[in-house]
Amino acid sequence: MTEVSGRAAPAADAAGPRQTTYRDALRQALDDAMAADPDIIVMGEEVGRYGGAYGVTKGLLDRFGEARVIDAPISEAGIVGAAVGAAMTGLRPVAELMYVDFFGLAMDQIANQAAKIRYMFGGQIGVPLVLRTQGGTGRSAGAQHSQSLEGWILNTPGLRLAMPGTVSDAYHLLRAALTQPDPVVFIEHKSLYTGQGLLDTATPDAPWGQAVVRRPGRDVTLVAYSRMVNVALEAADALAAQGIETEVVDLRTLNPLDSDTASQSAMRTGRAAVLSEACLTGGPAAEIAQRITEDAFDWLEEPVLRIAGEDVPIPVAGDLEAASIPTTAHVVDAVSRLVRP
Repeated sequence: MTEVSGRAAPAADAAGPRQTTYRDALRQALDDAMAADPDIIVMGEEVGRYGGAYGVTKGLLDRFGEARVIDAPISEAGIVGAAVGAAMTGLRPVAELMYVDFFGLAMDQIANQAAKIRYMFGGQIGVPLVLRTQGGTGRSAGAQHSQSLEGWILNTPGLRLAMPGTVSDAYHLLRAALTQPDPVVFIEHKSLYTGQGLLDTATPDAPWGQAVVRRPGRDVTLVAYSRMVNVALEAADALAAQGIETEVVDLRTLNPLDSDTASQSAMRTGRAAVLSEACLTGGPAAEIAQRITEDAFDWLEEPVLRIAGEDVPIPVAGDLEAASIPTTAHVVDAVSRLVRP
């Protein structure tokens, strides 16, 4: 059996590829990882008896017991602080914050402790924890429970960031996150949990930190991550009916950020757009677009386009919420104008 960061790689799935949900793929990843490594613990609000706010940890308490599946008080600072301490003393905690919007309540523990301890201790000790949380829109949960705050994480050196958009990546990126020597923020889009997809636990789509071309194309590159990968693929289908062949690149992780795959795609197509649910101003789309511009400038026919969320608090009304982030129709219109100005 091969080794990854000193830990056993996932075993082959004897049953072969199967259809499952994003939620169940995450649950299986935790179950398999905890069975393989007794140092992994799960902690957070309602992760035990209730099974997690979105049902991801359901059944883990019965299987692994209260010493490894810990229902924590309603204190984000306490959850992350305890996880940091546990990671520093030899465990590998998976801490769950119910919404990414609550990061502000634990930002000192996340940004000033977890992210910086390896540097502050001169490399003698690290914080190998995974911080699972949920982000994005789609449930009319209002401005304080619907944000896409991955930009906060990108702006904090020392934190890794995974944002799976497929069932396969939900499993494999979580398994890979649990082998990293440094803290990983793992953001799951709340609208993806019931989505179906094919899972082969033996074969990831790509190694940790490597982007994947989900659809080949010749006319324009569309770079996305998390739920926006689905929007990008839907838009690519619609654009194909107009005679525009769109190459869709799924970044999968934003730190490490595989901008090379996106840039090489843009070099082939001559045009590129970056699709993100986070806000437009100062958001991840701006950083990704600039990297593509720096790498592929001489090959580009047009400036790299950002297609991102509105710079507004997320509305609670369903129609207004939907209008605050990129839709398939929005992407089709923007890409059409990019290719045929």
